[in-house]
Amino acid sequence: MANVSLVTTFILMGLPHASALDTPLFGIFLVIYVLTVVGNLLILLVISVDSHLHTPMYYFLTNLSFIDMWFSTVTVPKMLMTFISTGGRTISFRSCVAQLYSFHFLGSTECFLYTIMSYDRYLAICYPLRYTSMMSGRTCVLLAASTWLSGSLHSAIQTTLTFRLPYCGPNQIQHYFCDAPPILKLACADTSAIEMVIFVSIGVVASGCFLLIALSYVSIVCSILKIRTSEGRHRAFQTCASHCIVVLCFFVPCVFIYLRPGSKNAVDGVVAVFYTVLTPLLNPVVYTLRNKEVKKALLKLKDKVPYSSSK
Repeated sequence: MANVSLVTTFILMGLPHASALDTPLFGIFLVIYVLTVVGNLLILLVISVDSHLHTPMYYFLTNLSFIDMWFSTVTVPKMLMTFISTGGRTISFRSCVAQLYSFHFLGSTECFLYTIMSYDRYLAICYPLRYTSMMSGRTCVLLAASTWLSGSLHSAIQTTLTFRLPYCGPNQIQHYFCDAPPILKLACADTSAIEMVIFVSIGVVASGCFLLIALSYVSIVCSILKIRTSEGRHRAFQTCASHCIVVLCFFVPCVFIYLRPGSKNAVDGVVAVFYTVLTPLLNPVVYTLRNKEVKKALLKLKDKVPYSSSK
């Protein structure tokens, strides 16, 4: 891909902001990144050591935490470098290709995973007696593997289409990471056809996943309303509320950036912060603060630490 391009390095212009805000923004995003990594690692640890959490829902949650940890790592460290030095803004052509592929790979895998998680909740609430047999360990592994495979194929399409064009002139990317829309603006060729293909590709995946999630939750709500006890209805709604929150925080910014006509560089960069920086942090917060089982497991883990250290 690089042999059709004269550009060897790109310059990431970063988030639009006053230079006086470099240090404060660096500190804020560094804290968010550390909390994101630690929070998701903690969820992975708690689920792995607590046998009560070895269920399909938490199996998919471990996949989500793993994705979020790396999804944030793909973009945030490089963004932090744009705050502290001019040299930190440069990124090689190959590194840019790798970043774009990794970003869309993890992002689209997360999109598919949210769909699988909504299907899991649908089976658990609508078919409680058959749930264990329908969502067996083998089925969980196959469903999770399908999300990773689909994400890698979808990302390969985006990356190939973006970097098959020649890049021979301007190299300043109006963003804080390598993404298809701002990179295509630098191509030395007509990009309209490729932009349309990418638009349709992302649109089909995003709208398809969101439609399936919406259908799952329509069925879930209908089943919840049939539950006779208010406590049962409350528990069912509580189980699904966390998933709904993170789904909306992920899909709304993505739709705004990729599925609307025209593009405002400054606005896109700010909106992208929501699903590249804040959503990966939101997941461990939502799934721990709103989940009694995870909170109990965290307390057990906390009680074990001083015991094991004194022993």
